[in-house]
Amino acid sequence: MTEYILDACALLALLRDEPGADVVANIINDANVGEASISMHKANLLEVYYERRRVVGKVKADLFLTEFKKQPITIIPDISDALFEEAGRLKSLYKISFADTFALAAASISGGIFLTADHHEMDKVEQSEPNIKFMWIR
Repeated sequence: MTEYILDACALLALLRDEPGADVVANIINDANVGEASISMHKANLLEVYYERRRVVGKVKADLFLTEFKKQPITIIPDISDALFEEAGRLKSLYKISFADTFALAAASISGGIFLTADHHEMDKVEQSEPNIKFMWIR
């Protein structure tokens, strides 16, 4: 079974129906039938929630969160020691957002595929970290 780690921009592409939304939707469909597993760190989910709250208001943001929790996406709620150390290593080496360090570290530790559209921050990481697998949605 293929394991994916979502970052915020992948989920936002789906919510906004941006290019790459179909890739994310297909992976969620695969997870619904047991052909994939998906995880997202709570810090990345926070990025999506606050963006939704800012754009559509509290009521719709809360509705998004309720619907999200029904999806076949495991929320990584904690920062284990291993995640802490790997996130710290990655953040010290690359100019990436604080929240994305958790998703990237989760992908690094689990061997899962980091699902993103964020070339701006992640191209250099992909070139320099051969042990982290990337899947670009666009």
